[in-house]
Order: sequence, then structure tokens, then C-alpha cells
Amino acid sequence: MSHARRGAPETLTFPEVFQLPITTNVHTAAKALGICTSTAYRLIRKGTFPCPVMRVGWQYRIPTTSLMRALGIEEQPVYLDESEEGPTPIEPPF
Repeated sequence: MSHARRGAPETLTFPEVFQLPITTNVHTAAKALGICTSTAYRLIRKGTFPCPVMRVGWQYRIPTTSLMRALGIEEQPVYLDESEEGPTPIEPPF
């Protein structure tokens, strides 16, 4: 995980976002968005969280695809071919 400055919310790296499960908890979603967890809960209570939130029992879950959209990340991953010139995009296998 990345390290944040003292007092600043910790954020997720781009590869960490792609490793998230189908849904994630509020703490992880807040880190991905670069906001603190208490702000995330406040936005959820106000109905203004930047992506849909599901209530599952006593906890909130955020769909990762919705979180990625809120972060401006395309749903279809880019496959890279590592070569001497650096990474270059290649066609997906499907």
C-alpha cells in the first residue's frame, strides 16, 4: 500500500485498484477516492457518495466497477506487452 503524509488520507495505487474484489468496504473505497473514512460515511448518510452504495446487513459495500467509474478508470483493462521500449498496448485476448 502507498504511504500518505501525516494527516492526509492514504490512497490506493492504480494496480491496487485493479486487484480489488467485486465489492469493497467503505474504508477501502475512501482510500481509493483519496478521502478519509469519516467523510465517506458522512457522504453515504447524505446520499452524495460518488458511486452507488449497497447496505448488506450491518455494513456498506461499494461495487468495484462503480468505484472505478467514479475514479475515471475504464471498465475494460488495457493489456500491456513489456518490451525494451517500455509497455505498449496490445489487443485483449477476447
